[in-house]
Amino acid sequence: MDSLPLDPPAPMAADGRPRRAILYRMALPDHLCPSGQKARFLLRRRGYDIEDHLLRTREEVDALKARLGVSTTPQVFIGGERIGGYSDMRQHFGIARDPKATTYRPVIAVFVVAALMGMATSWQAFGTPLTATALAWFISFSMCILAILKLQNVETFSTMFLNYDLLARAWVPYAYIYPFAEAAAGVLMAAGILPMVSIPLALLIGGIGAVSVFKAVYIDRRQLKCACVGGGANVPLGFVSLTENLFMVGMALWMAARLVWPAIPG
Repeated sequence: MDSLPLDPPAPMAADGRPRRAILYRMALPDHLCPSGQKARFLLRRRGYDIEDHLLRTREEVDALKARLGVSTTPQVFIGGERIGGYSDMRQHFGIARDPKATTYRPVIAVFVVAALMGMATSWQAFGTPLTATALAWFISFSMCILAILKLQNVETFSTMFLNYDLLARAWVPYAYIYPFAEAAAGVLMAAGILPMVSIPLALLIGGIGAVSVFKAVYIDRRQLKCACVGGGANVPLGFVSLTENLFMVGMALWMAARLVWPAIPG
């Protein structure tokens, strides 16, 4: 390891930027470092020629760490300068995202996938993706997916949920019941069965949720995270959270209206 070329001259591109990178990554018989693979892929996307050094034994890994005074691999060098690991490289390229920053990405992902599922199911059933039933399936599928995310860790979800839900703050068990109620309402609505159960259930959880979010965000002006995709996400509590609950209420009212007036399109 003493002869490793840690600081060789780097060829320069026409714009003056180094286009050669040196990468040291772990490639043990029983473990190929995922961060090393990501670093290699990112360097290639950025147009760098890579001198790829595979550390194939634990002794080579430990020797590199000792020589550089670091505790992790991979390690990347560009232009003779040590950039660091994969996360350091993302910061170097200006593409790193603050892990504590709030984002609507998880909710958007759920809604987009649920919408595509609704249209795909409508296409299979009716030969067209754009039907009133496709919209109903979109909402019910969204409820099911969101419930799955909450059910992964009900304890964590309930802790975040108790920050703003009015019924949960008055009766703690509701925070544990909610994900199961949401899943049940979504499944029953998707199947179009037991409307006398699914309609009041959706009205209850959607109505209380909408009022709770509106009060927390627009009346109390609190800056909170939404528990809608589980307790570990950084989704801000706000308009999207309110819309999610209003969708449930709207779905329940539409189903109730169809029970009274069967001629309503569905």
